[in-house]
Amino acid sequence: MNPEEAARANFYGLLARLFYAPPDAALLQAIARADAIDAQEGGIAPAWRELARAAAGADPEAVREEYETAFVGTGKAPVTLYACAYSIRYTSEAPLAELRADLAALGLARRGGTSEPEDHIAALCETMRHLIAEQKAELADQQRFFSRWIQPAAGRLCDAIAESEITHFYEPVARFAKSFFELELAAFEML
Repeated sequence: MNPEEAARANFYGLLARLFYAPPDAALLQAIARADAIDAQEGGIAPAWRELARAAAGADPEAVREEYETAFVGTGKAPVTLYACAYSIRYTSEAPLAELRADLAALGLARRGGTSEPEDHIAALCETMRHLIAEQKAELADQQRFFSRWIQPAAGRLCDAIAESEITHFYEPVARFAKSFFELELAAFEML
């Protein structure tokens, strides 16, 4: 796999991990110490530096509490990490059934014992990582999945996180994610 594809897979993997659960001290330290992204990558470089600074100064327990308060909560979470909440236009849509069919066509399915719906942003990012790194899927197949499941919700989801009054560590996570998703969209549009 070429370095660009490895980096894309790694970014998707990192975002999947950060959105699936709060980072522990080791992950925060790894982000803080990671190499800077080259300046030619535009908007993603400042967002990465901001995330690295946030990780360097983050208290793992405070980040865990933030994650649970913002994304889990008691009852309805203040910010949802489910893509369909940001992309459903009509009440007659059945996106989870369509997503499950798309995943099945890719040879993927939800793990047994998992209660999270497949439209959780962490699952969608992990699917993209898998398509890039494991399946080495054609760019057109990656683009189809991204365009259908991530792109329609990514901006609104990231904005909801960044604009929330209860997110502090996850604000730069959201800005980095949005920058990365915008870079992906621009690259796919060049195909």
